[in-house]
Amino acid sequence: MTNDHLVSPSILSADFGNLQRDIEMLNNSEADWIHVDIMDGVFVPNISFGFPVAEVAKKHATKPLDVHLMIVEPDRYLKRFAEAGAAGLTVQLEACPNLHRTVQVIKELGCRAGVAINPHSPVSLLEDIVIDLDVVLVMSVNPGFGGQHFIENTYKKVAEAKNLIERRNSKALIEVDGGVDKNNAGKLYAAGANVLVAGSSVFAASSPSEMISMLKHA
Repeated sequence: MTNDHLVSPSILSADFGNLQRDIEMLNNSEADWIHVDIMDGVFVPNISFGFPVAEVAKKHATKPLDVHLMIVEPDRYLKRFAEAGAAGLTVQLEACPNLHRTVQVIKELGCRAGVAINPHSPVSLLEDIVIDLDVVLVMSVNPGFGGQHFIENTYKKVAEAKNLIERRNSKALIEVDGGVDKNNAGKLYAAGANVLVAGSSVFAASSPSEMISMLKHA
């Protein structure tokens, strides 16, 4: 595995009647991580799932769980999600009034620490925290629902994030989430992205594993 082109399929778009089957498909694919979207109906207008589904995913997954907390007061639940099997925990910058403390707690729990920024949040808000991060997640849709259209300004934000990471000598990977498909994957990598989250484009494909391979090698 290299840090250049990683794919993290989102099980938000999986078939929940056959979740074990879909996770085993991801295990046998070229996926690097498995993305788990946690939504609370407060920070975002949708409710997805919580600890039980994360625990089921961990039980069957052989790939690291990439857990994205789109919730208010994420600090209350960091330990629980770490215990549920998260290898990485990403919080929303907009939901964390004491972001540095939150990042330190994630690291103390032994997880990869990530911070996500919504489409309206400038990359410059990460200036003083990026050195402490393992992942910068650039949201390329407004969070809350799968299947949304990709926001074109994302390429510019990814390039800005890459510039910030290099300037601050951070080792953070750049992850992109929302509307990622085979049409924009190559351009996202070219802009500086390292990790692509893909839900609908993977699970709606006639061959999800082939789509993962296409995204990885775009």
